[in-house]
Amino acid sequence: MSENKDPLVAESSDSDVEGVKFVYDFTEGNRDLKDLLGGKGANLAEMTNLGLPVPPGFTITTEACKTYLDSGDEPAALRDEVSAHLEALEATMGKKLGQADNPLLVSVRSGAKFSMPGMMDTVLNIGLSDKSVLGLSKQAGDDRFAWDSYRRLIQMFGKTVLGVDGELFEEALEAAKEAKKVTVDTDLEAADLKKLVTKFKKIVKTEAGRDFPQDPREQMDLAIHAVFDSWNTDRAKLYRRQERIPHDLGTAVNVCSMVFGNLGPDSGTGVAFTRDPASGHQGVYGDYLQNAQGEDVVAGIRNTVPLAELESIDKKSYDQLMQIMETLETHYKDLCDIEFTIERGQLWMLQTRVGKRTAGAAFRIATQLVDQGLIDEAEALQRVTGAQLAQLMFPRFDDQAKVEQIGRGIAASPGAAVGKAVFDSYTAIKWSRSGEKVILIRRETNPDDLDGMIAAEGILTSRGGKTSHAAVVARGMGKTCVCGAEELEVDTKRRRMTAPGGVVIEEGDVVSIDGSTGKVYLGEVPVVPSPVVEYFEGRMHAGADDADELVAAVHRIMAYADRVRRLRVRANADNAEDALRARRFGAQGIGLCRTEHMFLGDRRELVERLILADTEAEREDSLKELLPLQKRDFVELFEAMDGLPVTVRLLDPPLHEFLPDVTELSVRVALAESRGDANENDLRLLQAVHRLHEQNPMLGLRGVRLGLVIPGLFTMQVRAIAEAAAERKNAKGDPRAEIMIPLVGTVQELEIVREEADQVIAEVQAATGTELKLAIGTMIELPRAALTAGQIAEAAQFFSFGTNDLTQTVWGFSRDDVEASFFTAYLEKGIFGVSPFETIDKDGVGSLVKSAVKAGRATRPDLKLGVCGEHGGDPESVHFFHEVGLDYVSCSPFRIPVARLEAGRAASSAKGSDHR
Repeated sequence: MSENKDPLVAESSDSDVEGVKFVYDFTEGNRDLKDLLGGKGANLAEMTNLGLPVPPGFTITTEACKTYLDSGDEPAALRDEVSAHLEALEATMGKKLGQADNPLLVSVRSGAKFSMPGMMDTVLNIGLSDKSVLGLSKQAGDDRFAWDSYRRLIQMFGKTVLGVDGELFEEALEAAKEAKKVTVDTDLEAADLKKLVTKFKKIVKTEAGRDFPQDPREQMDLAIHAVFDSWNTDRAKLYRRQERIPHDLGTAVNVCSMVFGNLGPDSGTGVAFTRDPASGHQGVYGDYLQNAQGEDVVAGIRNTVPLAELESIDKKSYDQLMQIMETLETHYKDLCDIEFTIERGQLWMLQTRVGKRTAGAAFRIATQLVDQGLIDEAEALQRVTGAQLAQLMFPRFDDQAKVEQIGRGIAASPGAAVGKAVFDSYTAIKWSRSGEKVILIRRETNPDDLDGMIAAEGILTSRGGKTSHAAVVARGMGKTCVCGAEELEVDTKRRRMTAPGGVVIEEGDVVSIDGSTGKVYLGEVPVVPSPVVEYFEGRMHAGADDADELVAAVHRIMAYADRVRRLRVRANADNAEDALRARRFGAQGIGLCRTEHMFLGDRRELVERLILADTEAEREDSLKELLPLQKRDFVELFEAMDGLPVTVRLLDPPLHEFLPDVTELSVRVALAESRGDANENDLRLLQAVHRLHEQNPMLGLRGVRLGLVIPGLFTMQVRAIAEAAAERKNAKGDPRAEIMIPLVGTVQELEIVREEADQVIAEVQAATGTELKLAIGTMIELPRAALTAGQIAEAAQFFSFGTNDLTQTVWGFSRDDVEASFFTAYLEKGIFGVSPFETIDKDGVGSLVKSAVKAGRATRPDLKLGVCGEHGGDPESVHFFHEVGLDYVSCSPFRIPVARLEAGRAASSAKGSDHR
């Protein structure tokens, strides 16, 4: 091909669209054409260009597949293009497809842009027939090999192309081995295989209603169509949904001249990796199987031997393979996954691709390649992901342990937790203080369970999803959590949980929960700690052993990410302990302190008195008692985060969440009345619960509405913040408090609250003689707030996007209910690629964020912008927030390293795009 010709333009116009070609010889493509040639075809072309031993062949493009799938028929020009390339292949090989005396055989293999292992179809040995099998036997000088190849073709073709139940062929093969009294198919002789071919053809005739095709071109054409069709099989679609691969890419088809690993002991097939995909260590890794074709390795029909043993089996091929592996890794500058076949001592390369690897291997390999000078630090940063880092941070159950799984829910907060089952917070606290490890099991949690959640090793609920109370709080604490395990029946009154099959877990029984998979086990499953977390907490340093080597790799990549990222990373933290942990993990401040968590525990009675207050005097008394407690909270928080910003959100949830459960309270009152000793306080509480009851409390009296309806509530909190900041400043500290007003929908709400807050701050400044610079801003968590952001920015010094509630209100979803009720169906049907509560919905919620950023900064150019919803720690969402120009993201402490890494990747990727 001339250097001046575009490889995407054909020399003739014999295609459906003038200038477009649908078939490329392996000599024409390269690895950059994966969109057109698929990953396999592009890499076969690349290896051909490198002069490596690749069997000649050609690739039918993904465009041909898309045309076929859209119209139900192949492009009109495709058959002629295939014929032309087939003739060229026959000329190269000196034989014709399926000819009787000297047959050319080919494989027809799928190859999409993104690897979809085992999801689509492949057919080997195409071109064999009742006549050509005799020619193959003569050509190879091996009767057994020829009939073995023929039975393989009929078996694969029957199952893949004609839709015959594969079990029928397997049963016939097993019957042949039993009749011969052998256990492996390699012990079947030519006569046995010839009989098996006859049996297989009868199966095809009976099940498919037609004879096995004897025309080799018909075999090839039908196989090509079958590969096209396999793009839309149920398993392929499900895999793409899980891996978030677009459905409109289509697959390429690779037609490759056959080389045979089943020609005897001097032949074989194998898979090799240029480095260990599990650890990243350099060495000889892979498997080899003598006298076999590729599917034998995958199917596990016979046990393979370690690749290193190939050196003693075939030293020449082994040495050549090692050289090729080094060439490929140097060329691709990454771990390569290789498929190869040896045909009578001749090595052939059938595929290469950048290999999949474990999270630990990804970090090790990235830094190794930097040290070898193959890539720079910027590229190393792009070779790892936040998801991989998260995998390295959470403790895991021992894979070798024997387990008894009793249920499965939503993997809400990663980790591995073991403890005794308890069914209320009081017991969790009591047992924990006695040295017991417990798992708090509830139907769902609420703010009243916070102390129990803190005391527990992990939380298990039968209701709720990834953004339910249990999930959000657990992630904030780095606590393992499984939510929405609906198959588990939780009975808190009888203090027991019933699993499918009648397994009953009583209080005190040991259970284990895996927050990374959602699996629940009976009994204790051993856990393996994470050295990466120990590193982030300052308890481990890089050294010589394997764990330390991993930590060193993580350290190097994190250091580079921190140098290049633009986004700052803050923490969602509600107390000094969480703040200190977040700081150790690299937090640059607190982006969300939820003050409602400070109103529980020993302050519950004060809050109840506030809610029950009938007079202004009673309400003021309650607020006066709460003030010093709130102030103490903030003093501790400002001390822990000294010198860094702390954004305090004023009270947000509905008041009824601070009152007892209506059912439990009603029963208590009824029982007391039946005994004649009714408690006046309980009666008032019950009245208050009924009074405050709302059909949809998340859209009711909460957030800024509370501050406007209950006089003194927000001003008490503002005063506590201001006095704490003044005290800290007078102690030579550097408090940087920011006050955030939640659930604002109109600028007027913010103006009223801000005016009151400014007055309180001025009073504190006058009383303490301390100058305070307290920024006042708001959460953008309602669609109206996003749409009127330009107006709201007139009264706000900063915006923090509350993307949990914004997602809820944009979609009309109740996040505590929908994940467990219908999200699974939505994911399976492809409506969602991923939950919008997990990764931000760029088209809907994201467009509101983008417009609010633009409008807010148009009004106030120095407007500080952040996000404090759960999306702040989601890898993909972090990239979006970088692109729209936010200043920081805020997330739970244990997700801070992930956010730091992804913020660095976002900045590095954007810089690389600019350069390109």
